Amino acid sequence: MEQYVISASSSSRDLAPIMLCIHDLLGGLPVTARSRDRPGIRIEDGKVIDEAYTGPVLEEVLAENATVRVRPSGGPYKGIPVVVGPVKDDEGRAIGAIGIVDVTGIFDLADFMEQTAVIRRQVGGEGPSPLPTRSPAAKR
Repeated sequence: MEQYVISASSSSRDLAPIMLCIHDLLGGLPVTARSRDRPGIRIEDGKVIDEAYTGPVLEEVLAENATVRVRPSGGPYKGIPVVVGPVKDDEGRAIGAIGIVDVTGIFDLADFMEQTAVIRRQVGGEGPSPLPTRSPAAKR
């Protein structure tokens, strides 16, 4: 029987089966992972594309032992919201980190509402509709 052990020194090969499963469960979203002591893995489009991957957000999560939601300033996911969380041992220490593209962070609701209001003003003027044919009275 095959075994895969997740530990502070897990290799990308050790992480691959779990990360491919997570990638599939998330509908093919890019995923990354690494152990505390070794570079890890990056998966996109159903394939392992890097078996020696690390990144500043993975490293930050390992150092802080806390989940981070951020838009990275560099790397392959520059400007794209990601969420990265620690994998903890029985004593609560970070022994690894797993990251995914944060689809909930792609749409900022406040920004969306502001942009919608701007577009409405540009297209329709200040009121609900400046055209007489679009007024509530015209619809009766």
